[in-house]
Amino acid sequence: MTTFVELRGVVKDYPMGQTVFRALRGVDLAVAEGQFLAITGPSGSGKSTLLHLMGALHRPTQGQIIFEGVDLATLSADELAHLRNSKIGFVFQQFHLLPRITAWENVALPMAYARVRPAVRKERALAALARVGLGDFAYHRPNQLSGGQQQRVAIARALVNNPKLLLADEPTGNLDTQSGREIVELFSSLHKEGHTVVIVTHEPEIAAVAQRIVVLRDGLIQEERHGLR
Repeated sequence: MTTFVELRGVVKDYPMGQTVFRALRGVDLAVAEGQFLAITGPSGSGKSTLLHLMGALHRPTQGQIIFEGVDLATLSADELAHLRNSKIGFVFQQFHLLPRITAWENVALPMAYARVRPAVRKERALAALARVGLGDFAYHRPNQLSGGQQQRVAIARALVNNPKLLLADEPTGNLDTQSGREIVELFSSLHKEGHTVVIVTHEPEIAAVAQRIVVLRDGLIQEERHGLR
């Protein structure tokens, strides 16, 4: 398989007063196109930092991040923003839905930044909600939806620009067990449709659903193993 995103010797430091916290200590990781990868490990191991770097939300302190053959360090802030909006979909533990607008309007937000015409935005947003099983809830506001439904809205929003890479940071962390299983099954379905999927999770049973599992500890990859897929 073709390498889609690659981290080479990546170090990430965060200033903390008079000291510096090194979240990643020299990570080498290649993700193939079409792969389903789970990143797991204890709290503070660097999981979310790794995902944010992979998604071009942060720049590394040292090392390189190569996305589809392009070194992200060579891109301007505007070019990185365009890459995130057009090629990467993000799903977080907190749903980050705007409470005063409907589900379809939340899903349509990324298309506003991409300058998609309003009529097309609504059509595509409704289609994305149908894709995640929420076609009948398009006009509901977030407070009218369950936690699992809100996360599905967030996934629809991540998918609406048809990204090649889907990144999820603890996507089941705020959900009950059944809703969490349904969200994991949805990610599995999206992977089968051809998306490259990377999930950060501390739950072993969720990580096991992936093809490949990377375990982080103290900012380094401790081990890799195969999942159940």
